Amino acid sequence: MEHTTAVAQVPAGLAPQSAHAKIVGLDDFAWRRGHRYGTIVCDLEQHRIVDLLADREIGTVTAWLKNHPAIEIVCRDRGGGYREAATHGAPQAVQITDRWHLLENASAAFLDIIDNQSSTARSTP
Repeated sequence: MEHTTAVAQVPAGLAPQSAHAKIVGLDDFAWRRGHRYGTIVCDLEQHRIVDLLADREIGTVTAWLKNHPAIEIVCRDRGGGYREAATHGAPQAVQITDRWHLLENASAAFLDIIDNQSSTARSTP
């Protein structure tokens, strides 16, 4: 396993850095690409990794969020799993999409519009 990712740089005995984080980011990462994935939880105010969860299962993330009632904002991708976990695990929190996924989705929508306009223009005599 190559140790080139940010997750690989985390010490083996990770201790929670921000037990009272109010704004957290959730994303998946590969323990071993193509085989095993986990969830990384970051304190977005302190720019620190709070925790690494063993998997990305809804139940695991929901339980973690329930144990951290101070969370006010959950930043996540558009996938249903993290949405469901945040809805049940931190119902008090506002859910927002992260910048990367927002731009990725906006770019895809723009390209679809251009593609549709181009095909319409090509089919018009």
